[in-house]
Amino acid sequence: MKIQNISKFGCSLLTTAILTAPTVLASNSLADGITNALTDSKTKVSFRARYEGVDEDGAAGAKDKDGAALTLRSRLTLNTGTYNGLSFGVEIDNVTALIDDYNDLTFDYSGDDSVVADPEITDINQAYLKYVRGDLKATFGRQRILHNNQRFVGGVGWRQNEQTYDGVRVQYQANDALSFDYSYIHNANRIFGDAKRGTDLGGEFHFVNAAYKLNKQHKVTAFAYMLDFDTAAALSTSTYGLLYSGKFGKAFINASAASQSDNSDNPNSFDASYLNAEIGSKFGKVTVLAGYELLGSDKGVGFSTPFATLHKFQGWADKFLGTPGEGVKDIYVTAKTKVKGIALAATYHNLTSDTGSKDWGNELDLVAKYKFSKNYGLLIKYANYSADDKSTDTSKLWVQATAKF
Repeated sequence: MKIQNISKFGCSLLTTAILTAPTVLASNSLADGITNALTDSKTKVSFRARYEGVDEDGAAGAKDKDGAALTLRSRLTLNTGTYNGLSFGVEIDNVTALIDDYNDLTFDYSGDDSVVADPEITDINQAYLKYVRGDLKATFGRQRILHNNQRFVGGVGWRQNEQTYDGVRVQYQANDALSFDYSYIHNANRIFGDAKRGTDLGGEFHFVNAAYKLNKQHKVTAFAYMLDFDTAAALSTSTYGLLYSGKFGKAFINASAASQSDNSDNPNSFDASYLNAEIGSKFGKVTVLAGYELLGSDKGVGFSTPFATLHKFQGWADKFLGTPGEGVKDIYVTAKTKVKGIALAATYHNLTSDTGSKDWGNELDLVAKYKFSKNYGLLIKYANYSADDKSTDTSKLWVQATAKF
């Protein structure tokens, strides 16, 4: 059993316990309060079984590669009741491979199978102490953080082992319209687990969001991400931007713009831009969305989002988990509908560079989802990437079944 870096968030929990001890001990009903909180605990169990098949052409002079994985993620989640505003949560995941004909990115892997980034692991996914008082909420320890559309900070929830964060998060709802969200993070627990290639990312990371609802149809969010990595200096950046989402009858618009520059010990000096614009509308039972996303380039350095849920963007084949030095432009169109309870969606991406006139390639993504009930679901997903100036032709197929109790 691999238990990831408990000491990294243990200090946060211990400090919180010490600071709150005088208040708790002063209570005459300490035992009753703790008993009631434990009695009010809620336990959830979920399972996610997924087959992933990969077929990719080899690079020039190399043979083609493929991979097949059938993995099962079992998750246990426990949340206690509240006492004096305090509650505790813990979540444990186990990932087991039933078919393991794939490269799981372990250090000791030797072979030429395709990558499926779902290593076998038992992991403490979350372990946190939460304090809530009125409109203030503070969370200490290992936790899930999902900001906005997860373009900058997310949980990579598609992978069997989720990305979570060690640190302190403070959220404040000033009024019905205005809210603030600040996190100080010292470690990101990545999807590879402990002792895997690309292990946890440590450093000093500040996540800031301030959201304002103009009304029910329009919302603006200002964000800032200051990242200072211990062992990945080239990823140390400062990013500042705005996000807008709005509805106009059946039409909707999402737009975002950000600027990123080097921070701390980053060996590069650059200023890169990010742009995203989406417009969509519903036509009968079909929703159509068209979008443009730019991760710009400056002095050979591409705009980076190392904590994003990258699988959501620029195609499910995951060919752009790292931004090329020339940057990426993505023009995409999505159509989605529901037929007899089956949710269907198709997205086409045309991917080019920001500088250097590169035609990276294009991709078609298809998905069908069906919920048998609130507890059971089935998903089939397919991605086909046609390469030009980046990587090689790749297709991926997923079949996934979920159950939760």
